[in-house]
Amino acid sequence: MAHFAEIDDNNVVLRVIVVSNNELLDVNGVEREEIGVSFCQSLYSSSTRWKQTSYNSSFRKNYAGIGYLYDQNRDAFVPQKPFPSWTLNEQTCLWEPPIVRPNDSKRYDWNEPTLSWIEVTP
Repeated sequence: MAHFAEIDDNNVVLRVIVVSNNELLDVNGVEREEIGVSFCQSLYSSSTRWKQTSYNSSFRKNYAGIGYLYDQNRDAFVPQKPFPSWTLNEQTCLWEPPIVRPNDSKRYDWNEPTLSWIEVTP
């Protein structure tokens, strides 16, 4: 199965749909993204914009989700920035906190005012 993300004029993902791989095949049996895009446009509207996304993140860095941004320069789907202090990892296109989350079995939430991880108690 192939997955396609519809993006708006600001490159924000509106929806993600699943398409049969057969809908991407050219006359030689090779999968081509542009054929999948045409198929998606035939389902919704010829004016819609689509980009293929990878469920296992094998291309375009991350699997697209509603609200993600398609970054044309990076050719990547980037999630929404969760906090102002977090920075984008250029390799993964994921947001990272200024302080690494503790690596133990406890649960933590990010506290933006103190720029720290706060243990969540049950």
